[in-house]
Amino acid sequence: MTLQIFRTKPIQTSEDSVDQGLKRCLSAWDLAFLGIGAIIGTGIFVLTGIAAATQAGPAVVLSFIIAGIACAFAALSYAELSAAIGGCGSAYGYSYAAFGELCAFIIGWDLLLEYGISVAAVANGWSGYFNNALTAIGFPLPEALTKAPKLGGLINLPATVIILLLMGLLIMGVKQSAKANNAMVFVKLITISIFIGVAMFNVHPENWHPFMPFGWFETLPDGKTTGVLAGASLVFFAYVGFDAVSTAAEEAQNPQRDLPFGIITSLLFCTFVYIVVAGLLTGVVNYKDLNVSSPVAHALTLIGFDWASALISTGVIAGLTTVMLVLYYGLTRIIFAMSRDGLLSPFFSQVHTTTQTPVRAIVVCGIFMALIAGFIPLGDLAELVNIGTLAAFVLVCFGALVLRITKPDLPRPFRTPFSPLFPALGMLSCGALMAFLPSLTWLRFVIWLTIGLIVYFAYSIHNSKLVK
Repeated sequence: MTLQIFRTKPIQTSEDSVDQGLKRCLSAWDLAFLGIGAIIGTGIFVLTGIAAATQAGPAVVLSFIIAGIACAFAALSYAELSAAIGGCGSAYGYSYAAFGELCAFIIGWDLLLEYGISVAAVANGWSGYFNNALTAIGFPLPEALTKAPKLGGLINLPATVIILLLMGLLIMGVKQSAKANNAMVFVKLITISIFIGVAMFNVHPENWHPFMPFGWFETLPDGKTTGVLAGASLVFFAYVGFDAVSTAAEEAQNPQRDLPFGIITSLLFCTFVYIVVAGLLTGVVNYKDLNVSSPVAHALTLIGFDWASALISTGVIAGLTTVMLVLYYGLTRIIFAMSRDGLLSPFFSQVHTTTQTPVRAIVVCGIFMALIAGFIPLGDLAELVNIGTLAAFVLVCFGALVLRITKPDLPRPFRTPFSPLFPALGMLSCGALMAFLPSLTWLRFVIWLTIGLIVYFAYSIHNSKLVK
């Protein structure tokens, strides 16, 4: 049995993979927009201000650059593996091919935490902006319906409702979801352009001094961390999502060609946007004024551009919606793949004959995440996301190295340059960012993985199709 659980899954490319019922309908640009839709959201509209105010000051720009470089190394490994193993999709599929079933299950279980908690966390941020918009037009929601019980409310109703609406959209079909995503990405980019256009003429260079008020890194007496490197670990949440592109492998028209394009294009574009916005944001107002849930809109209000602030809030609502949509999509596809491999119940791998979507997985995930978003506050959710993502990135980089050795003749339409250097740097940089996370985050992560191992040895190992 020990040998069986470490057996690797036979590699299948898009040309020879068995049709499992999912429809190949996503183009290269659909994938790129999926990546942009997932990446530009909470990071730029929420975390930029929080990281600047509490951890990095104006040097939050450096935090984004450091996190972006770590992601770039990981993205190159993702691109190589997605091109070579297009039919598998996601870090789960890549781990299966490189390391075997047990490791694949662990990383899949890890990704369930990443995507599920991310959707609930972003829904909390979406709820805040949505209620601000209702307040601006004179129809504010009662406070009891906008806060979790821990914060003195009954339920965060908007956060719950938006997830249920996205559930309906995903059930309709992936192409319809992609079209909706593309439209909202366009609105989001217009929103960012408005901010850049206003902010670039209202920069006060004195706001950039001191540039690095918290230093590089420091652990505070209460166990929390601060500094540019700690800021990089926090704003890494901003990049959660480019890996969601790889989960679309089985619905991409030409995964070997289109997945690397979608992954690398979305990451490069979004990193550039993050750096520009972070620099302008800390230039128009003092970084100490940015510790709010809507720093971009708040900054424009402080400098007297209320009309631009209102437009930004509208765009943010659309922007955060795309983040939830893409991450929700990625979550259901990972569950579908694990279920099809026998590691989760076959209940989740049923595809609806009309919409060609895994409706059961979509509905169960939607209800579960809606409850989490409604009853657990944002702060408790966001802490769990980054460590899971970083762990996945480390394994993907390692997987690219392993397959170069174990499968040297595997066709690779895209090859990571300077291998093994770049994959090794990806492992080191992502691993270092994990080290800068608080100890409580590590504890929760270990508990989640322990639960996963119990599920694997109690159920998955006995029902695995590979073992059978």
